Amino acid sequence: MTRVLIADDDNVVRDVVRRYLERDGLDVSVASDGNQALRLLGAEQIDVAVLDVMMPGPDGLALCRVLRERGGYAVPVILLTALGEEDDRIAGLEAGADDYLVKPFSPRELALRVRSVLRRAPASGGTKPVVVTVGNLTVSAASRSATIGGRAISLTNREFDLLLFFLTHAGVVFTREELLKLVWQWDFGDLSTVTVHVKRLRSKLGAEHRVQTVWGRGYMWSEERNAH
Repeated sequence: MTRVLIADDDNVVRDVVRRYLERDGLDVSVASDGNQALRLLGAEQIDVAVLDVMMPGPDGLALCRVLRERGGYAVPVILLTALGEEDDRIAGLEAGADDYLVKPFSPRELALRVRSVLRRAPASGGTKPVVVTVGNLTVSAASRSATIGGRAISLTNREFDLLLFFLTHAGVVFTREELLKLVWQWDFGDLSTVTVHVKRLRSKLGAEHRVQTVWGRGYMWSEERNAH
């Protein structure tokens, strides 16, 4: 069964979210601080981690960075934050978060976000494996892996989905609104989410990136390297 980790130092938040997700058919583990969350992540098979940005050490941002620095640890992360400023949201995305919610939030909305990131997880079967090779970059949809010259690249689930989408729609321009809907499967949301993920993807792909900014329109995967 799918297991979600809820890490928050607020007892009420933990209890309400736990009960709501359990009614939604999910297993839930809870942690009151970052250290307990880190132990659970090492001991259990966690499918989605919901982390409070303000919890005691390490906080959600720091814990997210730790997870992303571990090669191959691609558990989706949703950050809970009382900070609604754009810079704070971008900081969470740059730390490697797949999504975020600003407190106070609806437990139903959180459940929908959890389901959204779970849909991006590897499929158990039934689809034909897809391998795309462009220059030194090779991407496998079946194993959800990417390599450059045989060297593995550590991508979050959202980064991988965005990369595979670009590769399979090369030469087509998409607005940020369209990418939010087609890749994130959100009908609305903060467009800076797309901007930050494109920036991170370009950084990780380095010389192999071909994500071109089409000014006034959006982004596309170009035929040329090092597009801007």
